[in-house]
Amino acid sequence: MCYSLSIQSSIDFHNRNALKIHGDRAILTSNLPTLRRIPFLPERDRRRKLVLCTGRVVNSLKLTGNTSVDLCGIPRHRLRVSCSDARRTPEETAAELTAQPNFSEFITSERVKVVAMLALALALCNADRVVMSVAIVPLSLSRGWSKSFSGIVQSSFLWGYLISPIAGGTLVDRYGGKVVMAWGVALWSLATFLTPWAADSSLWALLAARAMVGVAEGVALPCMNNMVARWFPPTERSRAVGIAMAGFQLGNVVGLMLSPILMSQGGIYGPFVIFGLSGFLWLLVWLSATSSAPDRHPQITKSELEYIKQKQLLSTRENKRNATGGIPPFGRLLSKMPTWAVIVANSMHSWGFFVILSWMPIYFNSVYHVNLKQAAWFSAVPWSMMAFTGYLAGFWSDLLIRRGTSITLTRKIMQSIGFIGPGIALIGLTTAKQPLVASAWLSLAVGLKSFSHLGFLINLQEIAPEYSGVLHGMCLTAGTLAAIVGTVGAGFFVELLGSFQGFILLTAILYLLSALFYNIYATGERVDFDTTAA
Repeated sequence: MCYSLSIQSSIDFHNRNALKIHGDRAILTSNLPTLRRIPFLPERDRRRKLVLCTGRVVNSLKLTGNTSVDLCGIPRHRLRVSCSDARRTPEETAAELTAQPNFSEFITSERVKVVAMLALALALCNADRVVMSVAIVPLSLSRGWSKSFSGIVQSSFLWGYLISPIAGGTLVDRYGGKVVMAWGVALWSLATFLTPWAADSSLWALLAARAMVGVAEGVALPCMNNMVARWFPPTERSRAVGIAMAGFQLGNVVGLMLSPILMSQGGIYGPFVIFGLSGFLWLLVWLSATSSAPDRHPQITKSELEYIKQKQLLSTRENKRNATGGIPPFGRLLSKMPTWAVIVANSMHSWGFFVILSWMPIYFNSVYHVNLKQAAWFSAVPWSMMAFTGYLAGFWSDLLIRRGTSITLTRKIMQSIGFIGPGIALIGLTTAKQPLVASAWLSLAVGLKSFSHLGFLINLQEIAPEYSGVLHGMCLTAGTLAAIVGTVGAGFFVELLGSFQGFILLTAILYLLSALFYNIYATGERVDFDTTAA
């Protein structure tokens, strides 16, 4: 970028480094980048130009008449124009506002603080969800539940989860993620906290409490998707989703590893109480430190706000719709094959996610005969891998796009790794004879699965940014139905065949078929939902 400066202008380079023009002379400190003189313009133009580049150091200049200095190629984060008469063209202004921030600027920005809070919320979401996967082992033993009935108990969460995503997504699009996420965390934390008392009352009360957790958690991912779309430009959304989903997976790790410890100290219901109270602590910070959109945030800097606005994909049409609300065009959304690509991908993702999350502690306990703490540990390690690979996948996805790879191809690459990889790894899992080997195969499956977050999950924002919340709700509803079939079906499947192997192979085949469907029909371009033609 170039700045044309006239007399009595100044440019400051972080404190001591400055090029100052005073009257008819300029002083350049030796700490500045070096200068190279380029040929002067004809004398009649009364203008002389200098460009910053590598070369020799020039400590001072003498400028006379109507002299100007053009400074080109200075990194934006090292340059601050402090003069009122610095002249910039619109193109130069846009270039400054849309320049990529360095790592330090990115990690300390308000938008990263917001996504960090989202990551914590998703961690609590999964910790509250997964605690039943550990508690079900002693509960089923003490109450004589069969594997099929244990599957029904675990699916009670999903019956609640089935209800809220579409309604929650619509509310998020209309009212913003801050308010809807706050209500969601408050309700699921309360339901988790009350689960011990519900379990001691009756089986139906226990099922109702878990269903309420599901209802409240159904808004979590639509809120995350909506806020990422509002707070992050397209070139940073993959990393933002990677950070948020890393928290999501770490919630599995925390829930699986802490639950047995808390149970040994406070009984079966100890983790329900601790995780429930943690949600209310998170809520206090969330309400005071975040906003649904960057232009409503009291602490965001002007430069960060302008950067987000300049690179934001949301159109005037979307902003208008978000402000006025309205009934989502479900028919038009379902008339397009890219919609079905993300729905099918989300359904398979949910099937695999909930089957692994719900049944792996029982799988390790029954197949490899390890105790509850060991079973929880072997089940938790893969989710640690997913949290790590999720951020790497986000970084790689953003890098591909910045280097010119089309968004469509990038999403298909991520989704292929996220489905074909787990499919192959699950086939390997069926051959494992030792729990350590099984955990390694499972870690590979779950770790590679995180790449799909940079496929179908972020793809929702791209094909329908104005309907991202409700479309995510539709996908979650379809995914929850698939998860119910998978979670309940696994119990009956195991009782029928006498082992987990057949069901794991079925899941692997479904992964491969879903990857094929997504690669045929998905797109990274915005889809026109004004017409119903495919």
